[in-house]
Amino acid sequence: QMEDPIQLKEEGNKYFQATDYEKALQSYTQAIKLSKDKALQAVLYRNRAACFLKKEEYAKAASDASRAIDINASDIKALYRRSQALEKLGKLDQAFKDAQKCATLEPRNKNFQETLRRLGANIQEKVNARGTVLDSKTRDSRVQKMFEILLDENSDKEKREKAANNLIVLGREEAGAERIFQNNGVNLLLQLIETKNPELILAAVRTLSGMCTGHKARATAILHYLGIDNICMWMSVDNEEISLAVCNLLQTITDCLLGQGKEEHHGKEEALVLDTKKDLKMITMRLLDMLVSKKVSGQGRDRALNLLNKNIPRKDLKDHDNSRSIFVIDNGLKKILKVVGQIPEMPDCLPLTENTQLTASVLLNKLYDDLRCDPERDNYRLICEDYIKSKIDPQNMDKTLHAVQIVSGVLQGPFDLGNKLLGMKGVMEMMVSLCGSEREIDQLVAVEALIHASTKLSRATFIITNGVTLLKEIYKKTKNEKIKIRALVGLCKLGSAGGTDYGLRQFAEGSTEKLAKQCRKWLCNASIDARTRKWAVEGLSYLTLDADVKDDFVEDEPALKAMFDLAKATDKTILYSVASVLVNCTNSYDTKELVPELVQLAKFSKQHVPEEHPKDKKDFVVKRVKRLLKAGVVSALACMVKADSAILTDQSKELIARVFLALCEDPKDRGTIVAQGGGKALIPLAVEGTDVGKIKASHALAKIAAISNPDIAFPGERVYEVVRPLVSLLNTERDGLQNYEALLGLTNFSGRSDKLRLKIVKEKALPDIENYMFENHDQLRQAATECMCNLVVNKEVQERFVADGNDRLKLVVLLCGEDDEKVQVAAAGALAMLTAAQKKLCSKMTQVTTQWLEILQRLCLHDNMEVQHRGLVIAFNLISADKELAKKLVESELLEILTYVGKQEDHPKKQHIISVARDCLTKCMDYELIKPLSQA
Repeated sequence: QMEDPIQLKEEGNKYFQATDYEKALQSYTQAIKLSKDKALQAVLYRNRAACFLKKEEYAKAASDASRAIDINASDIKALYRRSQALEKLGKLDQAFKDAQKCATLEPRNKNFQETLRRLGANIQEKVNARGTVLDSKTRDSRVQKMFEILLDENSDKEKREKAANNLIVLGREEAGAERIFQNNGVNLLLQLIETKNPELILAAVRTLSGMCTGHKARATAILHYLGIDNICMWMSVDNEEISLAVCNLLQTITDCLLGQGKEEHHGKEEALVLDTKKDLKMITMRLLDMLVSKKVSGQGRDRALNLLNKNIPRKDLKDHDNSRSIFVIDNGLKKILKVVGQIPEMPDCLPLTENTQLTASVLLNKLYDDLRCDPERDNYRLICEDYIKSKIDPQNMDKTLHAVQIVSGVLQGPFDLGNKLLGMKGVMEMMVSLCGSEREIDQLVAVEALIHASTKLSRATFIITNGVTLLKEIYKKTKNEKIKIRALVGLCKLGSAGGTDYGLRQFAEGSTEKLAKQCRKWLCNASIDARTRKWAVEGLSYLTLDADVKDDFVEDEPALKAMFDLAKATDKTILYSVASVLVNCTNSYDTKELVPELVQLAKFSKQHVPEEHPKDKKDFVVKRVKRLLKAGVVSALACMVKADSAILTDQSKELIARVFLALCEDPKDRGTIVAQGGGKALIPLAVEGTDVGKIKASHALAKIAAISNPDIAFPGERVYEVVRPLVSLLNTERDGLQNYEALLGLTNFSGRSDKLRLKIVKEKALPDIENYMFENHDQLRQAATECMCNLVVNKEVQERFVADGNDRLKLVVLLCGEDDEKVQVAAAGALAMLTAAQKKLCSKMTQVTTQWLEILQRLCLHDNMEVQHRGLVIAFNLISADKELAKKLVESELLEILTYVGKQEDHPKKQHIISVARDCLTKCMDYELIKPLSQA
């Protein structure tokens, strides 16, 4: 009996995919008994909850999901499964609450939004069902009653929860929102917020969000009544759920003021002309003030930065109005620079989270990218230069340190601008000299700045010349792990910039294996802060280019787990570094193919020819991929993909897509990838990012779609989002394997439902599929023909065959005469369905080519029973369509073939063939074209 809980979990996943829920339950239950790892227990409980949902044992499903939530309150899958179970148990209020948490954690998830709408409607229906449809007076009294329950401290907890959820539901409906608004509801909601009870604050804020959605006048009135200062104060609290809910409220108000989202018109509002510019400027100024206020929590500062990131830069560069960015640059650029210049180790530092400064760097980058001309960019640069100069003070080292930190922060944002700032007189020299300082804080900031500066080769050359000796000294002498690890990363990065592994070894004075071991040790040391451990991952992103290092790393399970845990943090640097390590470990980077003749020539001229390391060969790569899958790499990647767009850069997306493609190579692993959320994670990667990244992600989706059950791999509406990436691979610029696997995926999809077939047609895939039916490559021609065989069931596709002026039918008829048996099966199947569905095509078939009859006869005599059966079905369709056509067939050798097949003795394996032949003969007798043998 298996005793490894991870293996049991994988076994359970396989049973679940095969819809054997009973065996899946047994595997998960056994794993729960054996597992001592809390995180794994949470996964096992939520997986077992999924089994109970499938078995319709909803109470058990809710119980298991609750156990997972007890371990991890933000487990979104467990929350959603509990919501589903509670809904089935009729506990709509509790189900709504869980769905609300899911939507808060993932606001862009359409499935959660739809669930909220459905539950809200059901709750309202239940309320209305208790009596007649509520008139305005009854609704007003109900609203009043809800507030009384909520504001009464002695009210029963369950009653309070129910009233809070009902209020949220009411706020999401137009009629309900208006009744709350007209009956002093905003004031009462403000009172709820002032109770300082977290549950009541959340209910009030979420109700306000619902009331503001799509209603500009009401949103403006609520903004003025609550006051932007109060809203920003609530957003600044050190409670993640409340801070996020208030942030969503302010985003909803901003959407209304900008005229974005679902805009509804409500009576007199159409006649109102609201000047929103003043309110938008007021919101922007308060958010900028939040950035530099010591009273604001790190979480609140992050929310302010996220709102600025989302709403200030243009979403479409075709829109010429970048006035919001200009306004922020003129009024708040120095405030953003102050945030990136903070040094967490110094006593006067503002409250920050691990992500604050990186998010500020992202905002700097977005603002810079939003500028339209050189004068605007020059103004941006001059503000930065003036601010940095104001911080440089030879008499005050702390101020100077902030100047270096600002340059470092800008280098993580608009890199070109950062390079220009490095060119300021004395900046690079100041960085190098600070490395030699005796103060640890100076070394820490300077080394980090040098790492960011060395990305550009020209700067790296300066540092190699002037700073390497200092970095080596720091690495050897310092006892501060934070500094030591950064010095190591600096040396690794400079070695990479130098272009040779030899250079890296020389700089670090030790083998790459030894350095990597040290990085892994830091990575696993939980006593070191997360920010410092992230540098260990960056070091590994360079060191794992060495085949021995990557092989050792994937065998180090604690180090892998530590890296995956860090990857779940929304940090741009860590996402890129983790993705880089995984690309190295899976060998999914681009490699130049060596031309044998040139290799021989190089050897002859005694030049160095790089040889493939034994551990970079396929067998070792496959082993590493299997090890990563076992360690849970897919879950980590899926988590990384969910990061905010400001954090997840296009370059990181491309790296993640490369890793996914490498993981999908073995068909046996694709079920595991789907079970751990890989299918869902790949969809956004195939739609957004670099061209290379989108192609890699689309190819990975094609590999999954080719062999998986679409209902399991891409449940619900998600399957329709996969069609476009697959169609994008039907392009002559893509390689044959990408074409082939995309066709297999589309064939699989087109066999599922007519809605999917219609989606494929709407994505304009039909001409491309037809082109591949002409291909000389046997497998491509076969895959395209099989795909068309499934598509012809759709009426719109049939009508294209019926239309005049195309050779579609001719192509299918000629493919029936191919020597390739698999092509014949698919083409004959398509022709059988077409001639059965459209009588016009029966007569058209006889006109498209003179070979039609010979091809049909060959099909009806084929050795392959599947081909023969389809040929006979085509013959029956032609005979049934028209008496004259039947007469033409009877006068040919086809009658002899039909008679020969029809006269055969009944046989279980051939009965379907014999029966069709007899049906053909019977139809001919009905037409009186032939007579029974007894009458002849």
